[in-house]
Amino acid sequence: MSTFQDAIESIRHQITQATTSYTISLKLDWSIGEQLIDWLEAQPVFPKFYWQSRDGEEEVAVLGQVKTFTDPSAAQKVLAPQQRIWGGRSFDGRTERNRRCMSSFFFLPQVEITRLGSSWNIMVNLSEDNSRLLSTLNKMTEEFDDLSELHCRVTQRINTPEKADWSNMVNKALTAIENKQFEKVVLARKTTLTLDQNLSSAQFLKASRQSNSHSFHFMMALDSEHCFIGSTPERLYVRNGYALKTEALAGTIGRGHDEEEDNQLASWLISDKKNQYENRLVVDDIVHRLSKFSISMNVADTSELVKLRKVQHLKRPISAEINAECSDSQLLDNLQPTAAIAGLPRMSALDFIIDNEPFARGWYSGAVGFLSQQRSEFCVAIRSALVMGNKLHLFAGAGIVPGSEPSSEWDELDRKTSTLCTLLESDTNVSSDITESQVA
Repeated sequence: MSTFQDAIESIRHQITQATTSYTISLKLDWSIGEQLIDWLEAQPVFPKFYWQSRDGEEEVAVLGQVKTFTDPSAAQKVLAPQQRIWGGRSFDGRTERNRRCMSSFFFLPQVEITRLGSSWNIMVNLSEDNSRLLSTLNKMTEEFDDLSELHCRVTQRINTPEKADWSNMVNKALTAIENKQFEKVVLARKTTLTLDQNLSSAQFLKASRQSNSHSFHFMMALDSEHCFIGSTPERLYVRNGYALKTEALAGTIGRGHDEEEDNQLASWLISDKKNQYENRLVVDDIVHRLSKFSISMNVADTSELVKLRKVQHLKRPISAEINAECSDSQLLDNLQPTAAIAGLPRMSALDFIIDNEPFARGWYSGAVGFLSQQRSEFCVAIRSALVMGNKLHLFAGAGIVPGSEPSSEWDELDRKTSTLCTLLESDTNVSSDITESQVA
């Protein structure tokens, strides 16, 4: 087992001797504790990617790129058994409304540092020319400054759409449902916060990681100016060999002010017909989409209750044994976007979203994670944000089904946005419903 600097020196030496190996891997004796995000922030190499599994057992920081891919199927064909490709895909794979947003981006990193339980490991991916890898290793440092607590103050808040337009959009969706255009559609809101200073995305994610449990935490920075982060409770899927796990996460209520109220809200959610119907639609859609790839499938008999910091959700676990011909690319194509973040039927709901939402979702509600030969895992990029200097773009969505009320769904958006928004200080004079037209 090597210290950080000893490991880097050993890897440098092995690179000069390497002939046919794809990777070099060493166990690390590293007492970095809870500060992997702090370390990653200090590294002057891009792209950067941070990942923490929902159960907290795995934490990963990756740096630099050996190869990039827009198609995960092409990536998986060139992977050695121990290599992982990191990245994700946008909400719907369309770029017409937001040409600055790539529809898909995956990369084989130069350096991957992993914590599994309490064990640390460093791995580098080799190429035909390892000069760039050596340059990256030379730039890497073990030293870093602790990321301080957040002290950014919100000076302006813009909701897109604003509340009146949201109500019109929801009512239009309810009319479309009544006219049998679709059974469900998920409508989203973008909330843009202007801060009194530039926001460190790593600092923001660290604060979220400390506050929001039972969540995947991720950060993807392609350069120093733009960063996409999230703390999402929703798994798209995890695959171990041919064993697949996914879930229907749909149906939401807030948390109570005390244990008694919290339990009352939970009981209401479990028994509420509208929320159970919304969850069942997602279950049925996932089962339908997985059936052509599955040898066997199991759906939990009842919904579980997931209690997060600001909201409670209904979740129905689903497991399957998939056939040997099924690829991660096929799973991504078929499962994402799910009915939990788009609607049902998918194409009709997507068309309505594209025609009526006044902003492009980009990577919000897309898929983020990793793939490898043996194991792949992706989360759904909800409870996410785009950090750009002193601008923070937050996103939240609500499922619209028969019985939905615009004002109640608006309150649900506020609860979901508060997962990240409450990490910041707010000016008491800032309106919570400023429109874009008021500041244009």
